[in-house]
Amino acid sequence: MRKTQAKKLPLAPDAKYNDIQVTRFVNNIMWGGKKNTAFTIFYDAIAKVSKQTNEDGYEIWKRALSNITPAVEVRSRRIGGATFQIPSEVRADRKISLSIKWLIRYSRERNGRSMADKLANEIVAASRGEGGAFKKKEDTHRMAEANKAFAHFKV
Repeated sequence: MRKTQAKKLPLAPDAKYNDIQVTRFVNNIMWGGKKNTAFTIFYDAIAKVSKQTNEDGYEIWKRALSNITPAVEVRSRRIGGATFQIPSEVRADRKISLSIKWLIRYSRERNGRSMADKLANEIVAASRGEGGAFKKKEDTHRMAEANKAFAHFKV
């Protein structure tokens, strides 16, 4: 690259849990700059998770994120005239980013009255090793395993 990479702006931790990861998660939920609405959705979802499971909702959310965090992914690479799916390890920052995006995406696709309900249900499912986000991680790992033969083409 010709230019230096842009420096990442530091995120402020959230008020309730004092966690930067919560802020990062809320920033991904947010639509149209409505950050307070996104925080409300997140905190309501955590409260609903606590009510459903009789455990700390925040800890279950952390467990759900770690359950859906991918270790490997496939990347397309064109060699000769063919495109190969090459398995590669996921960078630490991208792991977190992917797991957050998957959890939110599959929450939005769920059935439920409010986004907080849908998010709570997806968090509980992911913490148990179920749900759309967990299935996405499993599919990603399966795809990498199936294409292990092309690992020597490393990107």
